[in-house]
Amino acid sequence: MLKRKIYSKLIEWKNNSNGTTALLIDGARRVGKSFIAKEFAINEYKSHIVIDFGIASKDVLDLFIYDSSNLDLFFAKLSAYYSIPLYRRESLIIFDEIQQFPRARQLIKYLVEDGRYDYLETGSLIRLKKNVENIILPSEEEHIEMYPLDFEEFLWALGDETTIPLIRNCFDKKISLGDSVHRKIMNEFRQYVLVGGMPQSVNAYLNEKNFEASDIVKRRILKLYRDDVSKFASGYENKVFSVFDGIPSQLSKKEKKYSLSSINKNARYRTYEDSFIWLHEAMIVNNCFNSTDPNIGLALSEDHTTQKCYMADTGLLVTHTFMDTNFTENKIYKAILFDKLGINEGMIMENAVAQILRSNGHKLYFYSRHDNLNRENNIEIDFLIKEGTKICPIEVKSGNYNSHSSLDKFRMKFSSKIGNSYILYSKDVMIKNGIIHLPFYMAMFL
Repeated sequence: MLKRKIYSKLIEWKNNSNGTTALLIDGARRVGKSFIAKEFAINEYKSHIVIDFGIASKDVLDLFIYDSSNLDLFFAKLSAYYSIPLYRRESLIIFDEIQQFPRARQLIKYLVEDGRYDYLETGSLIRLKKNVENIILPSEEEHIEMYPLDFEEFLWALGDETTIPLIRNCFDKKISLGDSVHRKIMNEFRQYVLVGGMPQSVNAYLNEKNFEASDIVKRRILKLYRDDVSKFASGYENKVFSVFDGIPSQLSKKEKKYSLSSINKNARYRTYEDSFIWLHEAMIVNNCFNSTDPNIGLALSEDHTTQKCYMADTGLLVTHTFMDTNFTENKIYKAILFDKLGINEGMIMENAVAQILRSNGHKLYFYSRHDNLNRENNIEIDFLIKEGTKICPIEVKSGNYNSHSSLDKFRMKFSSKIGNSYILYSKDVMIKNGIIHLPFYMAMFL
């Protein structure tokens, strides 16, 4: 069983809410929502019922349609159908794949007011208009997002619970780990970005001890995503496919901003906007917007027409990049494992940083400034985050990078607004010229 950090959030909700709210877990398909909900129910409640609306029978659905006005009868029939007794304040009812039956989500308001039991909802594509139209969203519903396994959870899966506290200590003190320790952790981090954080992929890797088993699982997940596009983006699915299929080539460029001209030279953002939104709301991608006038309110100057589009799981990006070739022909696994840096690894490490920052709660921003008259004024900063009242620029570099001219120009231009400046790279901790250099895996502490 994979240990997940979100479990502690479920415990916190149970203790603090005490039945006054339901909890909705939102996340991409195959991220582990149903599994963690069931584990939580087994461990923390006297009894539980799981209603999977993806396969629920007509008899169950009819309970919500015809019997929800009489909750005594509703619960009696529900308990009888599943042959599971329900205990006041000691039972949990799970609405799995709630997006498949929005009527049940609307009923949450009255079930919570009734107060007899706790309610946990799980869903994918939950924010799509198609899955919320014609219902009133319950104000009694708390909402948390579930992401793929992070690096610490991946190490837990490997049986390692000691490495992260060591890394944390070195990060806090800004001291190096030493060559041998850093080399070991970078090797594990490279395994993590190749396998990714989708639970089925991680389990396949652990069980078979090879990347091919993981790759097979990831191909299945990517096919599932494509099936969802066909089903839920009806009418503009071809545009969604075009944006999705173009992600690897866009990220492989030096400037990773998504250029619609690669799809069609006459393409305009307004005609593809819904496609970017769909992929983001399905939590398949992490969109990163250009903040044209960086300040503590980065969203105030975000430019949606200039954006980067990262995969929400880096392991899926690896497989997506080489989807048209057999695993045996995929050389990127060897290249990354043996630190043979190239353009492909560069885009994968930047995607990994985006994934880490997003799972840490950061909305993703970058800074891009182009001066057509003087190229010396051009500035490209990979990521911007907030620390307190200051902006922190982040550059993702190779271990053998030669300069950071964009970062220098950005620091000079916005000196009054900047806190720490970071370079994330493949080497050990170092502070040089006022810039904090951190290994990729320390992005988890930003």
